[in-house]
Amino acid sequence: MSTETVLALFALSFVIKATPGPGVFATVGRALFQGFGPTLVFIAGIMAGDLLYLVFALTGLAVIAEQFGEAFFIVRLIGGGYLVYLGVRLWLRPPTGVETASVEPGGRARTFFSGVLLTLGNPKVILFYLGLLPTFVDLAGLGFADMGLLAVMFISVLGGTLSAYAYAAARARLLFKSKRAMKRLNRGAGVVLAGTGGAVAAS
Repeated sequence: MSTETVLALFALSFVIKATPGPGVFATVGRALFQGFGPTLVFIAGIMAGDLLYLVFALTGLAVIAEQFGEAFFIVRLIGGGYLVYLGVRLWLRPPTGVETASVEPGGRARTFFSGVLLTLGNPKVILFYLGLLPTFVDLAGLGFADMGLLAVMFISVLGGTLSAYAYAAARARLLFKSKRAMKRLNRGAGVVLAGTGGAVAAS
């Protein structure tokens, strides 16, 4: 790949991945709910799902993936439904201090796979890897070095932007100390998560 192509793809990926969408909104909601550390596990799941789509594109499985429209629809319903469940649960959660906020039941594995599911059902990710990327480069003609460069670049941009969103949301979370303020925060984060889940399921 030429330097111009790499820079163009970097700029395109940054704009698409940093633009608020299901992944960004879900990350912000998680960070408001759980704080920065636990949200990194969720971001890792989003990155894994992103990498899976890149593998689809690079190995010529994009055409096959596009044939599984019904399967992706089911994935969207599962991922969206789970976010709605978290949002409702957070809305109904009794307010507690920031320091005692607990991680959701199921621990890191459930948090990670919820990030994977969100990405697999995210239309913006599907459009980027299966629609836009093949128009910029001849994926069949890429060598291993170019494939590695794309993977590192896309995952770094995604992880960096989502981590920045999560950190900002987690810092804002620390401003809520009283139970009344925490209740409002819980409900706000619940609306974000449930709204994101509904948007993913309906897209």
